Amino acid sequence: MSHPDSHGFGPGKQSWDFVEVRPGAHMFYWLYYTTATDEDYTERPLIIWLQGGPGGSSTGYGNFAEIGPLHVDIRPRHHSWVNRFNVLFIDNPVGAGFSYVEEPVLFAKNNAEIAGDLVHFMMEFYLVHPEFSKSPLHVFSQSYGGKMAAEFALNLDRAIKADQIDCDLRSVALGAPWISPEDSVLSWGDFLLNLGFVDTKGHFVIQSTAEDIQDLIRGNRHRRATEVWRSLESIILNETFGIDCYNVLLPQKFGGVEKRSVGDDDREVLIFGETSHYHLNPPQTKLERLMRGTVSETLQIPAHVRWGSQREQVFEAIAEDFMKPATSTVELLLNSTDLDVIVYTGQLDLVVCTPGTVRWVENLRWPGREDYLAAPRVGMGSLGILEGYEKRFDRLSMYWINRAGHMAPIDNPNAMQYILDKHVGT
Repeated sequence: MSHPDSHGFGPGKQSWDFVEVRPGAHMFYWLYYTTATDEDYTERPLIIWLQGGPGGSSTGYGNFAEIGPLHVDIRPRHHSWVNRFNVLFIDNPVGAGFSYVEEPVLFAKNNAEIAGDLVHFMMEFYLVHPEFSKSPLHVFSQSYGGKMAAEFALNLDRAIKADQIDCDLRSVALGAPWISPEDSVLSWGDFLLNLGFVDTKGHFVIQSTAEDIQDLIRGNRHRRATEVWRSLESIILNETFGIDCYNVLLPQKFGGVEKRSVGDDDREVLIFGETSHYHLNPPQTKLERLMRGTVSETLQIPAHVRWGSQREQVFEAIAEDFMKPATSTVELLLNSTDLDVIVYTGQLDLVVCTPGTVRWVENLRWPGREDYLAAPRVGMGSLGILEGYEKRFDRLSMYWINRAGHMAPIDNPNAMQYILDKHVGT
């Protein structure tokens, strides 16, 4: 089904295909060549985008709802990253988006398997697109995608050093990253109390449940921790009358004074994250209709492949690994590679809220820790507007993004352009 260098759906040159990363496990990618130049596009960097979930689709959410050239309603996106860079959307893990497995046993079960699949994918990608092997490569990610990106970048760096693959990997960016679930959930109660979304009674319920999760994680009962995490998300929706966990300041419908129970649509939003935040109302309908209809037809997706049909199975397969921390992987990136490590967090995100992210970043064990802690935290601006703050030492950079929730690229594109300018290029 190879479609290299084709005009696909929307503006500019594109390429898309499936890569069989393991027998029966098929990973889909969609490459957008930058529209910045009609000449040598390989002179521009290549950015990989990894969505969260796990099970969210990069070719769907990341593309049409965040950084691709078109919005879900097919309007041109002014702040598309394709305007300046080549962007490679990968539906990862296998089972997300258009990616699929032929048998349920083939779903990835942990972060190591996911990283292995991605490294194999990149080996095959460069065979089809050798012209990109010398282009600077940057891995950007979101939410659980950050956890996957960290191990992927570490393994790709090792493969490069072992002469197993030829590419120019420069950085890994972890956006709203699910790196330390313990630190994230333990910060929820105070975050909601300080912003006025719960009272002390609600805070107590949330905090005590978060401490139960902490005990389960430290007792290596990670699957049970995932189950209690789901119940804690439900408790928060109940206590806050339906707060948007991905941007706490977004207006929410109010159905009356009674607290509400959490339904299947709520769980869908909590796990995959993107639906309500992108105003796909009713949830999923617009994007699913687009991806399963016009996009599938234009890209000539095989009839047996239905976008997003395996995503719940993807999540369930990784349920044991979901609450495990990946801080040690980030430490290895700092201690054993030359890659830039970029962490960014939106101040209005609850799911991976800023206080929890700051906590694990400041506790990373690496030679530059004390210098990072002592480094100045300075403002960052665009067009005369304060867009957030930055703190950096050596190869570790941390960004606090104002007026942004979980999906910073769509909430504050100017802040993201600042980060891209600094780490990817102009």
